[in-house]
Amino acid sequence: MEPSGPVGGAKPSKVEAIKRASEYLKVQLAGEMGDGSSHLSEDAATVLKFHGSYQQDDRDVRTQLKKQGLEKAYQFMVRVRIVGGRLSAEQYLACDHLARTVGNGTLRITTRQEFQLYGILKDDLKTTISTVNQNLMSTLAACGDVERNVLCCPAPLSDAVRDRMYEDAAIFASHCAPRSSSYWDIWLDGEKVESLPPAGEILVPTAGDDPVEPIYGKTYLPRKFKTAFALPEDNCTDIHANDLGYLAIVEDGQLVGYNVLVGGGLGTTPSAQKTFPFLGVPLCYVDRVDVRKIGEAVIKVFRDFGNRSDRKRARLKYIIHDWGLPAFRAKIEEYLGHPVMDPKPVPVSEVDDHLGWHRQANGKLFLGLPVENGRIRDDGDYRLMSGLRTFFERYRTPGRLTCQQSILLMDIEPSRRDEIESWLEEYGIATVERISTVRRWSMACPALPTCGLAVTESERALPGVLDELERELAVQGLADERFTVRMTGCPNGCARPYNADIGLVGRSAHVNKDGTPGPGKYTIFLGGRTIGDRLNVEFKDYVPYDRIVVELRPVLARFKAERLEGETLGDFCDRVGVEELARSAAEELDPVG
Repeated sequence: MEPSGPVGGAKPSKVEAIKRASEYLKVQLAGEMGDGSSHLSEDAATVLKFHGSYQQDDRDVRTQLKKQGLEKAYQFMVRVRIVGGRLSAEQYLACDHLARTVGNGTLRITTRQEFQLYGILKDDLKTTISTVNQNLMSTLAACGDVERNVLCCPAPLSDAVRDRMYEDAAIFASHCAPRSSSYWDIWLDGEKVESLPPAGEILVPTAGDDPVEPIYGKTYLPRKFKTAFALPEDNCTDIHANDLGYLAIVEDGQLVGYNVLVGGGLGTTPSAQKTFPFLGVPLCYVDRVDVRKIGEAVIKVFRDFGNRSDRKRARLKYIIHDWGLPAFRAKIEEYLGHPVMDPKPVPVSEVDDHLGWHRQANGKLFLGLPVENGRIRDDGDYRLMSGLRTFFERYRTPGRLTCQQSILLMDIEPSRRDEIESWLEEYGIATVERISTVRRWSMACPALPTCGLAVTESERALPGVLDELERELAVQGLADERFTVRMTGCPNGCARPYNADIGLVGRSAHVNKDGTPGPGKYTIFLGGRTIGDRLNVEFKDYVPYDRIVVELRPVLARFKAERLEGETLGDFCDRVGVEELARSAAEELDPVG
């Protein structure tokens, strides 16, 4: 199919009009920040996303406040962009301080190696964002229709490849950051603070370039754009789930270039068959020197041909699906002005979550700590928030965030290992050896009460599912099996449920007798796998929260009885067929029919 125009003659969406009227992300937002109100208009809130913040409200009290004739409990989530998840002790402590002084007392590690601060009031937004920047971090482009936080393996292991890969990721992130001055004008009184090296020259000049925003143009991208760097033997950034992926090619111990993958994206709308999850596919191979150039070309093709009328169908994956990869590749070559090389026959083969104790290249140690659903908090004897603050104050060593929502504590002297073990005990912090395998490989999105898109619970619901699943796995002798369980409160796929061994996607709400929300019904998906290179398939729809493990029990029993040697749960479900598993499970659970 020949490439078509960006919107095919259809009227641009409302968001497109807002972006154009913003005059490079400024007008509506700047005019409302000091007006004394508790919240922003819809237009200003849309612009705010590009600056790294979402307007939210506490949905736990929404119904009660409405009955009382009061406005919603407005608050803001601020997302701190941290390329590759790398941060110093001082940067961690700055985020911790903001969480306790202007936030809700928790920090959340995202699946994109960032921190999210919750419960920020409008009057505290400027202080929050300026403090982030004063500590050489940023919130710019952490949200919005732009290149989001760029992912990279955070593990400080014994080879130099990861360091070179991070260098490429950081340079690419800087190159693709928005260049308008609006961010610094609004939050930093015009003083630009560089959290990354300055953006380089434009490498792929095109007719659609803009003098202020040469990569993005005046209306930025049609939708968000996500990029990840990964190693074939360690796909810890889930590269296939990204719009753009750089899969490292290593020869004789040296990073020489990348296979470039395009089109990954997991969000979908069940009521709209035109939407679907899609995994990134290999486009070409590039040498290291061309990382920025090929990425800029991909972004600009998306900019110029993405759907700007229907935001449900505005991701890069739909261009590739509709055109076909050969036509997309031809357009990339047209933008570059030369042919591209075929990708090398190097697929993703394994993944590591980097938890536990490991030796670094410099002889020191790092410790990977599991953080359930990424939420750093204090809760009774479990005092992770206080404990991590004490660690970074005491040792002043760097930390790194993972795409599995965990944290790595770096540069620990081997002689201090016993001391660190005592610190863990003092604050009730569980190491990876003290949690189950299924919990280790699980993730959930925040969902209620803060996410405006959530239809039901996720972060607050998954621990209960895992409690029950742990018991079932123990009974069936499967407690040591490695497989991913990922839950979301809506179909948008923020915790990457659609390539998991078991995906649990919120489908409908449940309201408790007191009017507060509770866990509702979910769609169960089976047959993805831990390394992230295969989509799963719907197993059963509209499953009540308290029936999730009941529905999975027959599948687990068949897996135990019929698996091939070394076969994983996801591979078993894919081989047998999810439709067949659904049929046999239904017969076992309801033999009468």
